[in-house]
Amino acid sequence: MLEATKSTTSIPENPALAAEARIARIAVTAFPILVVIAGVLGFLLPDLFKPLGVSVPYLLGVIMFCMGLTLTPPDFASVARRPWAVALGIVAHYVIMPGAGWLIAVLLQLPPELAVGLILVGCAPSGTASNVMAFLAKGDVALSVAVASVSTLIAPLVTPALTLLLAGSFLHIDAGAMVLDIVKTVLLPVIAGLLARLFLSKLVAKVLPALPWASAVVISLIVAIVVAGSAGKIVAAGGIVFLAVVLHNGFGLGLGYLAGKLGRLDDKARRALAFEVGMQNSGLAATLATAHFSPLAALPSAVFSLWHNISGAIVAAWLARRPLKG
Repeated sequence: MLEATKSTTSIPENPALAAEARIARIAVTAFPILVVIAGVLGFLLPDLFKPLGVSVPYLLGVIMFCMGLTLTPPDFASVARRPWAVALGIVAHYVIMPGAGWLIAVLLQLPPELAVGLILVGCAPSGTASNVMAFLAKGDVALSVAVASVSTLIAPLVTPALTLLLAGSFLHIDAGAMVLDIVKTVLLPVIAGLLARLFLSKLVAKVLPALPWASAVVISLIVAIVVAGSAGKIVAAGGIVFLAVVLHNGFGLGLGYLAGKLGRLDDKARRALAFEVGMQNSGLAATLATAHFSPLAALPSAVFSLWHNISGAIVAAWLARRPLKG
C-alpha cells in the first residue's frame, strides 16, 4: 500500500502528495531492478544469504507493518460504501489465482514442491504494490486499496484453507500452523501499523514517502534469501518455473479485468481489479513456503516477485495511454 496513490488517479495538486506520487513511481520502476540484483546475488553468494533464512518471517512483518502505516479509516469506509465492488474483487482474487495456480501446476506437471509453491502464491492476498499499479493505470485507487486491505485481513483464514484444498494432494499441508504464521507475520504487524498511524500520525506522516523504498528493499532481500536456499536447483527448475509464473500472472491480470467487466463495473474499477487479482503478496508466499515446505517450494514466489512487478508496470503504462471507457 502506498499513501501517494490514495488521493486521486491523477497527479495530486498538493506538493507533498505530488512528491509522494513521484517517489512511488520511481520505487515501482526501480523495484524489478532491485529484485533482479537480489536474485543474482542470492544465486552467486548462497552461503552469504542462506543463514538469513530464519529472518524471513520478521522481514515480512516489516513489510506488513509498513502496509498498516498507510491505512486510514476512509480506506475501510470505502468498503461499506461499495460492498458489491469490493466483494467482487475479493471473490475474483481468491477464486481466479488459486484455481489458475492449480490448473497450471497440473498441466505443466510440476514436481510436488514447485506445484505447492505455485498454488501457495495463488492463495496469497493481493500484492503490496497493486494499488500503485492501479494508480499509474488511471484505475480506481480507492477500490484497489479496499480490496487489498480486506484480502490481507482475511488471509489468515482463507489462504491456509485454499492451500489445503488445492495443494493437499501434492504435499502434506498443516493448515493450523499456517494460520498461526499468517496471524503473526501479517495480521498483527498490519494492526500495529494501523494503530501507529492513528496515534502517531505526525511522526508517521514524515516517514510515509520512504515506505515504497523500504518495502522494495525488504522484499528484494527476501528474494535473495529464497534464491540462495534453492540455488543448487534453479538451473534445472528455473525455465519451467518462469513459464508457470508468467502464465499465472497473465491469467490473473486478464481475468481480473474480465471479472470487473462481467460485474458491470466501470473501466476504472476494472483496471483496479486487474491488478488486485493478478498481483500477489509473494513475500508471504515465500515465507510460508520456506517455513512449511522447502526453499525449492519458495522459488515460484521469488520469480513471481520479480515478474509481477515488471508485467504490472508494463500493463499499467499501456492502460494509462488508453482512454477510459464509459
